[in-house]
Amino acid sequence: MSMTGKTNPGRFFEDYRVGQVIRHAVPRTLSGGERALYHALYPARHAISSSDEFARACGLRAAPLDELIAFHTVFGKTVPDVSLNAVANLGYAQGRWLAPVWPGDTIRSESEVIGVKQNSNGTSGNVYVRTRGLNQAGTVVLDYVRWVMVRKRDRDAPAPQEVVPELAKVVPAADLVVPEGLDFRNYDFDLAGEPHRWGDYAVGEIIDHADGVTVEEAEHMLATRLWQNTAKVHFDATFRDDGRRLIYGGHVISLARALSFNGLANAQMMVALNGGAHANPCFAGDTVRAWSEVLDKAATSAPGVGAIRLRTVAHKGPACDSAWRGEDGRYAPHVLLDLDYWALMPV
Repeated sequence: MSMTGKTNPGRFFEDYRVGQVIRHAVPRTLSGGERALYHALYPARHAISSSDEFARACGLRAAPLDELIAFHTVFGKTVPDVSLNAVANLGYAQGRWLAPVWPGDTIRSESEVIGVKQNSNGTSGNVYVRTRGLNQAGTVVLDYVRWVMVRKRDRDAPAPQEVVPELAKVVPAADLVVPEGLDFRNYDFDLAGEPHRWGDYAVGEIIDHADGVTVEEAEHMLATRLWQNTAKVHFDATFRDDGRRLIYGGHVISLARALSFNGLANAQMMVALNGGAHANPCFAGDTVRAWSEVLDKAATSAPGVGAIRLRTVAHKGPACDSAWRGEDGRYAPHVLLDLDYWALMPV
């Protein structure tokens, strides 16, 4: 039986060059179905993305889709071109949600390669990309940088000239984009679920979100398919020596965000992703818990709206603890995610 070469093996490290722009297949029209599945997969309860009436009372035309639906959709488009042959997704920086995504919007993605660095083992390298998600009108709804460790096809292929971009550790508060019309002056704290407002949080405060969610094989596989993420490590149990499928890091991000409702119910909309690290792998059977630290606060020009900078740490330990990082800065084995982001909260 003869084989034709029409299938796509994915890009390897030596296939990337700085300045390369990749337009990703396949555009996707989002609907209320994605919201329903998202809320079935994660215990998501933030009111502004749950209720049209709550969102209208806050100055929006209806409930926007959860910000992480936009993130997963944009991210999933990039996987066949950026991380199909990835060893690991290493980090995020300089992310901003620039416009709400509404049911009926069609989202597509494009990425520019902004850095490459071969690893010392000669078998892989890090690829840095800036990805933009655009809607049907060409409006950029999301923009972020991520870097990925990608396998080499040929170990003997020469190393490219090393380019490592300089990335800001924090999106400045002045650069946050508040959705047009957002107004929290008539915010209903009873319907939102908690009384705590922007002024009730202090920089340095730690909130243990108390609840936990045990991840099952079926749900993380459903989530990965939902976002059309084709990375082999999430699907193919023969791709890793231990025969285990890695859980998509975005799945852990959404679990942590949903768990943060207990204590941060009024951190209604994510507007920036300052940084993120998938500290250790997550597998089916792990029970995910989370805690958050308030890193900063800032005013915005929108009526009644403040910005709060949070670090949310997802882990599989028994409780919030101080031993999540060692003195050398390394993450403890039970830590799954370290996420630094800005959210909007009523003042």
